[in-house]
This record gives sequence, C-alpha cells and structure tokens, in this order.
Amino acid sequence: MAPGSADHDLPVHGSCDPAFEPLRELLARNLATGSDIGASLAVVRDGETVVDLWGGRARDDQEWQHDTIVQVWSVTKVMAALTTLILADRGEIDLDAPVSSYWTDFRDSRVLVRHLLGHTSGMAGWTETLDMDGLLDLERSEKMLAEQEPWWEPGTVSGYHMICYGHLLDGLVRGATGRTLSEQFRDLVAGPLGADFHLGVPEADLGRCADLVPPPPGGIDFSALPPDNLLLRTLVNPVLDIGGFCNTAPWRRVSIAGANGHGNARSMARIQSVVSHGGEIDGVRLLSPSMVERIFDVQADGTDLVLMVPVRFGTGYALSQPASAPAVPEGRVCWWTGYGGAIVVNDLDRKVTVAYAMNKLDQHFTSSPRTDEYLRTAFGCVEAS
Repeated sequence: MAPGSADHDLPVHGSCDPAFEPLRELLARNLATGSDIGASLAVVRDGETVVDLWGGRARDDQEWQHDTIVQVWSVTKVMAALTTLILADRGEIDLDAPVSSYWTDFRDSRVLVRHLLGHTSGMAGWTETLDMDGLLDLERSEKMLAEQEPWWEPGTVSGYHMICYGHLLDGLVRGATGRTLSEQFRDLVAGPLGADFHLGVPEADLGRCADLVPPPPGGIDFSALPPDNLLLRTLVNPVLDIGGFCNTAPWRRVSIAGANGHGNARSMARIQSVVSHGGEIDGVRLLSPSMVERIFDVQADGTDLVLMVPVRFGTGYALSQPASAPAVPEGRVCWWTGYGGAIVVNDLDRKVTVAYAMNKLDQHFTSSPRTDEYLRTAFGCVEAS
C-alpha cells in the first residue's frame, strides 16, 4: 500500500460513548481518505475512558491492532516531565534548585531544574557536532550538554529543547536518584498505571511498533532562514531519518526521552489523566494537588527562539496559547504535541484528557488542520454532553 493512500476496507475498532460518536466518524473518514493511515484516539473523562478507538494500518502488511504502539515524538516530553515532577513531589528533586546540585558534571549553576522543564535553560541543542551514534550514547551526549555554555541567559526566554529535552532530564534524574529516567518512568508511572508506553521499547515489543510515514514535502523553507537560526541548529545536529532509521530497532530500543517514546492514544490518555484529575486516577496517586499546580507556573510566555511562534510554557507542559494551538481550549489546560501531529491535552476544569497518536506525519510543529479537527471534535462532544 502506497504511503498516504486510502484504505476503505479497514474498519474503526474499539469503544466509544455515544456522546463521542463524531470522533469515531472523523477517524473513519480520515482513514478512508488517506488523511490517516493508522491511528488511535482516546478520551478520559471524569475517571472513565469514554473513547478508545483505533484503525488502519501499522505497516503495509499489518493492520493497526489494539496493542499497536507508535513513536509519538515530543509527546514523550510530557512523560519525562511527569516523571520528574513525581520525583520533585517526593522530595528527591527541588524544582528551584540548580541542576548542578544533582548533576555534578553540569557546568552552569545558573540553570535551575524548572528551566529544563520549561525550555528556558539555554540548552536547546548541542553546540558541538553530534552524530547518531553519539545521540544514542546517552552518557556521552549528556556529558556534552553538561559541559557546554547556554545559548542564551537561562530563565529569560524559551527556546524549545527539541531533541535534547530527554537527555537533560535523564542527566538530572540519574544524578539525583542513581537511576535512569526510563527506569523511573517505568516504575513510577507506566507500571503503577498499567500503561503501555515506553521510553525505550523492550525487545519483546518491537514487533508491535507501527512504522512512521514521513510528511509530504513543504513546511518551513529552511533556505530562507538566517544561518544563526536556532531551529536549524537543533534540527540538523544530528538529522533524524524519519522514514528510515527511526523505524528500526536500534533507534526504538534506546530512550531518547525528548522524541522517541512509543505508545498509543490509550496509554497516553491513561497516564496524562493523572494530571487532569488532580494527581490521581483509579486510586493511584502520582502527584499532590500542590505539585499539579506547579505545572501552571509560567516559565516563558512569548515567541519561542526555536519554534518561532508564541508559546506559553509552564513547568513541563505548554499552557493555553491560541496563537500556537488554536484548537486547545482555554482555562486550566496543559498539553503538548509531537512532530507530525500526535497530541495529548489535559483539561483540569472539565477533568478531561484527549489523546491522538498516528503513523502518518503531517507538517506539524504545534498545530495542523488534522490534529486541530480531532481536538475540536473531542471538546465539542464534551461541551455537548
């Protein structure tokens, strides 16, 4: 089956509360037209999973199954951030302390923990040239970050930590606890919640991974950007081969916790509903109410130096900002998205979490028509019911 082509014969599977039937219809339509190749949708509301849908193809020779997982790019960041917030809630990390107080190799004492979480540390990427082998060697690439100078005054403005976000938090968590970020995520988050999300896919689960389909040509005209543009510096050092190496086991097995987490909408919504429900879901409390409120401490609010659009960053999550995310509702809402279109949105006012994960990528950094339509439909169903 050619990338992007429609498959009219594959139905949408799963469960859907009647009030959210428009979401099932939208997913079915997108699969039929080829807007989606394979995808999953989930909504948790008032502690109940009211939408758990999937359909399409994971690969040319395999349908998208109940347990298919897919790389969700930067949605991984909120999984890494949640893990760090849990450790902070337990007193193992102080959000207002210098990173260097835990990570002894980290040179610049001006950089605070919350600067890492809020993309204001000045460490948006690697200054020295880094190849793919170096990126996957976490100790090597983390040490490079620890020893370099920030690209701007820490804490003053955001510059999206596109790929290195997970490396920074892994260095922090490893220094503070003696265990890796992926181990802490597994034991503190995914395990207690029974959630099928992975920072580093285990060997036994590699066969369940959907293959990514690169976005169509277009998007940013990189030739028009000035040579010192920070987006260029973060994207090309190193360049990620979306339809090639990112679909291989060596990439999937390593925890690149800013970019290559694997899960599906069900597991994304399950984990993040902890936030939309005040720190606890199904009797499992991961965060205190006071730590949930720390998410809404604004770390930066303005044009991001890397993304080049206005973004309002709280602690570990983006907050409502119509200019960068027109379909994310206003209010006590925290969210983030992944390159190509995956997204998770936590609405604390309505006690709702919405998640979408797919394998066909769009030209999407913070917003795009396909993802926006899923969000508007989901929250429209919430408002109407």
